[in-house]
Amino acid sequence: MPNSRNVSLDVAIMGREFRIACPENEREGLLRAVGYLDRKMREIRDGGKVIGIERIAIMAALNIAHDLLDNRSQGLDPEAIHARLDRLHGLLDQALAPQDNLF
Repeated sequence: MPNSRNVSLDVAIMGREFRIACPENEREGLLRAVGYLDRKMREIRDGGKVIGIERIAIMAALNIAHDLLDNRSQGLDPEAIHARLDRLHGLLDQALAPQDNLF
């Protein structure tokens, strides 16, 4: 695949604005990652046991890294799961395409 041009995205994590550059073809994945990180950090903050944005970020990073490594050790590679979901999505689109003509 040819290299995609970089785009700048303005994102918010826990109410703080950040400008992040990423390849254009990775934009949606980055936005999903931002949403996921924001949710994890808010869960930690709302739990009330960790105070301070830097500590919350570190705890979120550790939790996410632990989940990733745990899933890989169980044979649940996130990239393989994502590819499988994409294939299933394609199959669903094919199966539902004839329904579009009914409405």
